[in-house]
Formats: sequence, C-alpha cells, structure tokens
Amino acid sequence: MREERTEVLVVGAGPVGLLTAILLAEAGIEVKIIDREERTTARSYACALHARTLKLLSQLGLAAPVLERGRRVQVMAFYDGATRQAELKLSELGGEFPYMVILPQNVFEGVLEERLRKAGVTVSWNHRFDDVQGAGETVVANVEELGATGTGYIVPHWEAVVKRNFPVRAQFLVGADGHGSLVRQRLGIENTQGAGQEFFAAYEFEPEEKVENEVRVVLDASTTNVLWPLAGNRYRWTFQLLKAEMAREFPEKERVGMRFAQKAVDERIRQYVQEAAKRRAPWFSAGVKEITWCTEVVFEHRVARQFGRDRCWLAGDAAHQTGPVGVQSMNVGLAEAATLAGALRRILREKAPLEVLAACDRDWQVEWRRLLGLAGGLKPRKEASPWARERGGRILPCLPASHEDLPRLASQLGFDV
Repeated sequence: MREERTEVLVVGAGPVGLLTAILLAEAGIEVKIIDREERTTARSYACALHARTLKLLSQLGLAAPVLERGRRVQVMAFYDGATRQAELKLSELGGEFPYMVILPQNVFEGVLEERLRKAGVTVSWNHRFDDVQGAGETVVANVEELGATGTGYIVPHWEAVVKRNFPVRAQFLVGADGHGSLVRQRLGIENTQGAGQEFFAAYEFEPEEKVENEVRVVLDASTTNVLWPLAGNRYRWTFQLLKAEMAREFPEKERVGMRFAQKAVDERIRQYVQEAAKRRAPWFSAGVKEITWCTEVVFEHRVARQFGRDRCWLAGDAAHQTGPVGVQSMNVGLAEAATLAGALRRILREKAPLEVLAACDRDWQVEWRRLLGLAGGLKPRKEASPWARERGGRILPCLPASHEDLPRLASQLGFDV
C-alpha cells in the first residue's frame, strides 16, 4: 500500500484538533487531519468559551464570528433548591472579554473548519486511526478509510466498513481524538483518576418565556445541574442522573424508532423536564414549550499520567476530562493546542530539542492537578459561607476558568486555589 507523508498528523477534528491544525498550517507546516466521523458534530453537549479562550481566538482573528453566533453571559449563579446561594461576576475579570460565550459546538467547529480550509487544509473525514509505530525520527500511523454499507430489511441502517488501510508517515502525531482516545490507548498511557463517573442528561428546548441571560447552577445535596441560556431564545437543562433513577427516569428520543410514536415520546420528555426542573429548581418558571434535542453523557474526572512521549502527543479530552458545567476540558484543551503547535513549530523550523514538549507536559500536569482538586482543591477563607464550604469540591469543576482566571473567580466565592 502506498505510503502518505506529512510533517504532522492530527487525529480528531473536534475543536482542539481543528485549532491545532490551523496553527500548524498557518505556520507553514504540512499537516494532515483525520476523523472517523462523516463531518463536524451535528449537535453539541455544551460549548461555553471562557474569557481566556476568547482572547486566544481574538489573536487569531476568530473571535468576531464566534461572538456573532453565540450568547454573551456575564453571570453564573449558584442555587440550592429555591435559594440563590452565590454568584460569579465574570465582568470582574476585566480585559477585552469580561464574559463567556455560549454557542453550539457544531457552530464553533464550522468556524474553525472554514478557517482551516482557507489555510489550504481539508479534513479527511471517514478516516480512522488504528495504530502507530515509531520509526527513528518519524512515526508511522496506520489509517483506515471508512465506507458504509446498508444492513437490515424492515428497518435499514448503515454500518461503517473499512474500504482500505494505508500508512501515514509523519514527524509528529497529535492525538485529539476525545475521551475514548485510541491514540492514548495505543501509546499505553494510563489515567490518574479524580472523582468517579458522573451521568448527565441534557435537554435543549424552547421555553414559554424569554430566556434570562445568566447561567444557573443547581448544587443540591446530591446532584449538580445547570441551566444554559442559548442563542435564539432557547435553553438547555443538564441534569445529573443518580444511578437509581437512570434506567427508570431518563427518556431519550433516539430510543424510539417508530415514527408514529414520536409525538407521544416528545410529550413524555417535555413532562419529564418540567417535573425534574420543578423538583431541583423550584424557581424555574419559564416552562418547556418544545423539546428540540436530548442526549445522555458520561463524564469522568481524570488526566493522563503523561501527555505523550517522543513524537506522539495528546491534547484536549484525549488527555483529560472533568465535569460538564465549567467546560474546562475543552477550553484548556484549546490552550494546549496553541502551546503544542508552537512547540512543534520550534522543533520543526528552529531545530529546538524535543525536550520542549516534556516542558509542556510538566506545565499541563500542574494545571490539571489543580483543576481536578488533586493539589488540594479550593481552600475556604473565613468569609466563605457554610454552603460553599460544604460544596467546595463540587464547585471547583463548575468554575468557567483556568490558569490565572481560576483564583480570581474562586475568590468571589471566598476560596483560594
């Protein structure tokens, strides 16, 4: 089989992989990016871009299209049942972007993919990474090109099949292939675990009233829940599911294949969201007019014990994950993409040693130990409320910040980091 060649092979065309490829291509480095899916994600779990991320995007000329398509939010409020316990004012961060921007992930990925095409690179969709071997000053990845075949008779569906296998020789491999990263598995890199798995159900809907422009987090005695305001007068409720209620209570549209049953399923889902909101957030009065989408997602609190070795490196969810509310994993992953692309440029164009990547690994490990609470977590000051003290470990992954902004937000709740 004929071998393809490139300087850097990026596996995964989510936000982190796309940004990595953009930065490399615009630095004049030959890059190939592959993804096993057919296109950018059609839906998103949630996509909130931190102030620090917006500053990075602004430096690349990408902030304007993001701001145009998203909703700016300056306040994150914390509730326990009907009581408003605390709030964060992102406006106090100052700077050019004293807010976060909420937009669908597929919209964000569309912005990034368009910029990548302008740099002369197109994503190789339907291409799956299989394995990698070191080869001196290069690596050789085995890649599978996927096709589809129809199966079934009464209810046909499509299954992926491998059309061909071929090797790609590159000087570096970047694994940005998500939480189940096959790149990480092939490298044999294990994770350091924080808290255990958490199960969430997300429901996007049109309310009966006007959307209020703040994120509201409900931290009751046993669950973490969040109400996201979206562009176009829509909301998204994300409810944490306890194991006892998962199979019994979570209704999901995709579980019903019969078209004639869909209307009844939609109504059952709508009633479930209203009832769950009433129990967990008695203050929610906007109502649920129509459910437009829902899904179930599992989150872990973990970080890879190393972000890579030699010529194979990880970024984004391939290397770490935490809870969904603060969207820390994606935002920090975008910062990692910028640092990693800069390090690879220095190595490939300025003959810098490979040790610059090891320095990146050390810095990222320090940040993720802090974000996961492995370095001591939030430390309450005397002004922290009893409610906040009791929930400090659960508040940490809810903060929409990292690096220098993290202690600034934590301070508003009476914590040091």
